Amino acid sequence: MKFEVLTKGENGDVQQGIIASLRDFIAFKNLEPGDKLPSERMLSEKFGVSRSNIREAIQKLEFYGILKSRPQSGTFIADIGRVAMKGMIDDILRLEEPDFKSLVETRILLELKTVKLASLRRTEKDLVKMREALDAYKEKVVNGKDAVEEDLLFHLAIAKASKNSTMNTFMLIITPEIITNFEKYHVCDSNQSLMAIEEHEDIYEAIRDQDPQRAKEKMKVHFKILYQYCYNTKD
Repeated sequence: MKFEVLTKGENGDVQQGIIASLRDFIAFKNLEPGDKLPSERMLSEKFGVSRSNIREAIQKLEFYGILKSRPQSGTFIADIGRVAMKGMIDDILRLEEPDFKSLVETRILLELKTVKLASLRRTEKDLVKMREALDAYKEKVVNGKDAVEEDLLFHLAIAKASKNSTMNTFMLIITPEIITNFEKYHVCDSNQSLMAIEEHEDIYEAIRDQDPQRAKEKMKVHFKILYQYCYNTKD
């Protein structure tokens, strides 16, 4: 049985094709939980795609707990029954790319939690990272330059300071798409960016003072315009 994946089109389409082929390969070979997959090189040759494409697809299936990679050993099927695994992969293949509204909603929910945790768990090193991001953001805004990446670096520093690896991972996953959409829809104008300098400072000070409730309230203020932009509401 031959498995092929089209290499044309968007990278996401290629990745979806690889995941579908991995599902079919596992079924065809009757692989069980704990069984080892062929190497990235062998899968690359079998499916006709690059090793980096194979690696990305495997990482995605690892994220959902379907595969497990062991250093120096290889990639193995997780302890999931065959029927359940097929159903999970089918669900992954049906997932739609999140729209901007969904991304912002997810970000708000995550950050209202991470900012409280960061207030309780932050270290002096975390504060230094936040300060560096704040200063870089301010410098660009004052000079009339786009500072979307610096803005999100500050928020990623907060997520890291929360010491919750899962929330930090989610932020890392959605951040590239948020940056793309910010630039696409021109969400923040110059006045909003100037206002955000003070809002960032308020959030930073609340985290520095280890005041989780104030940190959460200041984050809500910071998200007000973004929330209204996406939901057309003053909630």
